[in-house]
Amino acid sequence: MTLPSGPHDGTRPLPDPAAVDPAVLATLLARHGWIRRGGPTARYGRWTPPDDAGSGTSLLVPADDGFDDAVELLADAVTALSHSRSPSARAILLALTVPGDELQWRRELPGPAGTAPWEDAERLRRSARGMLAAGAKAGRTRAAYFGARLDAWAGDFLERVLVVEHGPAAQSGAGLTAHTPAPEGRAAVTTLVRALEALRDAVDYRRVSGGPEAFENAVQAGVSRELVESVAELVRGATAAQLSVAWSAAVGTPGGFGDRRIVLEFSPGDLPALAEAAALLERIEPAVAVTVVGVVVRLKRADPAGPGTVRLRVLGGAEVSEVKVRLAAPAYRLAAEAHLAGTPVRIGGRLERRGGFRRLTHPRGLELCGVEDGEHERLLKSLGEGPEPI
Repeated sequence: MTLPSGPHDGTRPLPDPAAVDPAVLATLLARHGWIRRGGPTARYGRWTPPDDAGSGTSLLVPADDGFDDAVELLADAVTALSHSRSPSARAILLALTVPGDELQWRRELPGPAGTAPWEDAERLRRSARGMLAAGAKAGRTRAAYFGARLDAWAGDFLERVLVVEHGPAAQSGAGLTAHTPAPEGRAAVTTLVRALEALRDAVDYRRVSGGPEAFENAVQAGVSRELVESVAELVRGATAAQLSVAWSAAVGTPGGFGDRRIVLEFSPGDLPALAEAAALLERIEPAVAVTVVGVVVRLKRADPAGPGTVRLRVLGGAEVSEVKVRLAAPAYRLAAEAHLAGTPVRIGGRLERRGGFRRLTHPRGLELCGVEDGEHERLLKSLGEGPEPI
């Protein structure tokens, strides 16, 4: 996730007024509590910030872009937003510059108003990142526990997310806002919302009935161990926590959500049920039978004539980047030959959930894979560009 610079520091370009849709700007202003104070409805509206304390900040927004002075008025509005001291001005400019869905996390903290521990910002960021990654993975496929599976997929999504951190406000707490790409990133966000709603219902059911079966049933809605742990991270140490979602004004509301306001709340009283859910979801996820094609990047054994462990960079056959596998002596020697030649190997086995699906057990059928000369050179060059060792 990228943390953008604020609109006031001059390091981030302002939105092009000619590309700003007046209806989108008006929607964003209303969403952030700005007040429309008159003007002919058919021509323009004058907007002031909700926290305006005699600053004189005022935006004149045309009703549409068909008027001769529409671009000039929009340019004035963008400039006024860039100089405004209203906390919402930054979020509005960012939403205009990078159109997308807006997710806002907030933690209410004990202690004096307007203060927050330093580590709380790190906790908030970890939780938000975990939720978005869990939503991206569940948007691709359902699983009670992903482990390292689909890490690359989730990482690609997170690279396209922009984040604005908010310090402690008048109330005791801190917040963070993420702008996710829309419509191309919608699957991750809609899945996340539905999964959190299902998790909220499952926690309530567990607290009332005492039965954990609702957590297992919620997997089909996108709930996973990773999502549960990110919610627990959000709640831990806070008096209350919430996530609110506002759909992109430019793209519109996705199907099935209507006009309802999305606010999902969790509290410290949910932590025992969340801990139980995380353990259950990891426990019920089965091992996965796979046939992996990969490049041997590391070998290790204690006895020069005995079995050993190899690490493969996965090229195909599994949704993880690397796996470890323990091989008998003959298979280990073949893996060593493949490593020296830079030749991929193919091997079957079971990816075990213990360790996050990074370990292949019951290996069988290790064999060398032939590749073309050009592909062979590309593989050799890529050996130094992979992820950190397991």
